[in-house]
Amino acid sequence: MAKNKVQKKSAYHHGDLRGQLISAARSLIEEHGPDGFSMSDACRLAGVSTAAPYRHFASKQDLLTDVAKDGLQRLGVEMEDNASQFTRGTVESISAIGRAYVNFAIREPHAFRLMFSTQAHSGRIEELREVGRGSYGVLLREVARYTGEPEITESVIRNAFPLWTQVHGLSFLAIDGKLDVTAFPVDIDESILIATERLLPPGGQGKA
Repeated sequence: MAKNKVQKKSAYHHGDLRGQLISAARSLIEEHGPDGFSMSDACRLAGVSTAAPYRHFASKQDLLTDVAKDGLQRLGVEMEDNASQFTRGTVESISAIGRAYVNFAIREPHAFRLMFSTQAHSGRIEELREVGRGSYGVLLREVARYTGEPEITESVIRNAFPLWTQVHGLSFLAIDGKLDVTAFPVDIDESILIATERLLPPGGQGKA
């Protein structure tokens, strides 16, 4: 655990413990994977007693589920922030969402895998899916803007799905080390833009 610096207990205060334990777990997950640390390791990194987590988490698995939820929420925020840098409802704003998605996976590969894991997540899988649907809504709303739909319709969902599967697959190719620059000399950002242009239906707002 030498790479992780133990926090001082004085840095903690009422109401902060849960978030700090999630943050500690995130750090340990990226260094060792979700199976490579214990609840005690998270406590040591957070600088709290080994009994402290059980005020908020029933088990390590419960903590991992909250780390996954936190990741999905942060991903949604990053996608929205990226989209907001461009004219809304355009190819550029939609491809910016895709870039945020892939960049998150590359930056936090273990957390990304955990977010989409098929494991039981302490029986809280529906809770996790609900958070994921909230993040996916960023893409759905942007596609609705592009197509001029006032709400999320079946048509919006059909048009958004290929966009999501494209960046989701690209994310796993990237974090699995399958994008060899010699075999695949492509620019990821450019690829996302090209795919977005080709997968969106004609007749939208188009380029900003």
